[in-house]
Amino acid sequence: MAATIIDGKGFAGTIREQVAGHVARLKEDHGLTPGLAVVLVGEDPASQVYVRSKGKQTVECGMASFEHKLEADTSEADLLALIARLNADPAVHGILVQLPLPGHLDEDLVINAIDPAKDVDGFHISNVGLLATGQKSMVPCTPLGCLMLLRAHHGRLSGMNAVVIGRSNIVGKPMAQLLLGDSCTVTIAHSRTRDIQELCRRADIVVAAVGRAEMVTGDWIKPGATVIDVGINRIDAPEKGTGEDGRVKTRLVGDCEYDSCAAVAGAITPVPGGVGPMTIACLLANTVTACCRANGLAEPEGLTA
Repeated sequence: MAATIIDGKGFAGTIREQVAGHVARLKEDHGLTPGLAVVLVGEDPASQVYVRSKGKQTVECGMASFEHKLEADTSEADLLALIARLNADPAVHGILVQLPLPGHLDEDLVINAIDPAKDVDGFHISNVGLLATGQKSMVPCTPLGCLMLLRAHHGRLSGMNAVVIGRSNIVGKPMAQLLLGDSCTVTIAHSRTRDIQELCRRADIVVAAVGRAEMVTGDWIKPGATVIDVGINRIDAPEKGTGEDGRVKTRLVGDCEYDSCAAVAGAITPVPGGVGPMTIACLLANTVTACCRANGLAEPEGLTA
């Protein structure tokens, strides 16, 4: 039996509709407009595309979008000064500094300069600690999106055996914390894990977030398991021919070899169209949550962990 395809793109659209509804009520009932500030340093093409998409979707949901584009050689002092101004601006409820930053800037220092209450990426050390200890925090967007997809598919996750492949601060570690919070039995696997294939074969849930194209194959997957593929990797696609520049065209793939995994799994997220769209949707949800918390209002149901 072919795996059920978990439609992250469609689910993200539903989240955006819910966000827009909450924003409309905040405006009508309280005169509040949630505001998201995005800071981009340099001209990384992928980051520019991502920032444009964030800004567009922020406005479409009725929120205020503040974009700050800085030169690649911007000093650390100037960047920190901008963050301090955004921290103090009551119209800004969420602050996101687009990563990666140019090499001369200390990412940890910059992230931890953001007011934790406005840290809609959930990367500030205070939010990391709150999440790890089961307290209310801002939750990183990609793991939050994964959790929402899993809850929507399974309902309750309690008692399920989950393997998270990858131990990054952005996805792997917070993903494990969220699954623990939903009473899963969680194992984090990584490049040094022995017998990783056998470990995955025992899992009811596999979250692949290792950044290696098509690393996970169908023989790693327990029949009927749910596979959440966080990876976004661009590989050569000779079957598409070459572009105008003479280079071989490329295609996007995940960390899982889709066809072989889908033949065994009970459910799977595609790449593209799976986890990716959920990341921005959860960023918007986090901004609404931050606005509500800042004003002592009830948090929107279904948009938080």
